[in-house]
Amino acid sequence: MLKTAYIIIFISLLVNSAFSQTDWVRWGKADYKYEKQNNFRHRNYGIESETVSGFISKVTANAYWFFISDLDGDNCPFRPSCSSFFVEASKETNIIQGTLMFFDRFTRDFNLYKRYEHYPRVKDGHYYDPVDMYKLEKDKIKYIPPGVIVSK
Repeated sequence: MLKTAYIIIFISLLVNSAFSQTDWVRWGKADYKYEKQNNFRHRNYGIESETVSGFISKVTANAYWFFISDLDGDNCPFRPSCSSFFVEASKETNIIQGTLMFFDRFTRDFNLYKRYEHYPRVKDGHYYDPVDMYKLEKDKIKYIPPGVIVSK
């Protein structure tokens, strides 16, 4: 029994010394990058617009991006994000209808139960919910069935 214990100790020391660090092979410093790649930070903060409603929506979205969204991070489950949806909706329609479309979208984002199974998805895992799916003109609506993975 004592002989078996000596053999086990000898083998464990042999295995540990075989994989130990030597002077001629030094471990280098690991270069880890802990930043998450966020594409949402590549925003156009310009305020040039062709219409007054586009200008107002762009200034409002820029203020939201600068004071809230950039500090809070990428928490919107949708693509395009809610603020980008507001800008696009205001450009496509008008400021009043764009605001109503934004609040509809924002209440879906704020839903307590978070049931998103009826939205298509983007490859990065976000839900795809563009302005084109909510236009009031029947022939301009682009319906995408749920569960489909789209490439923006």
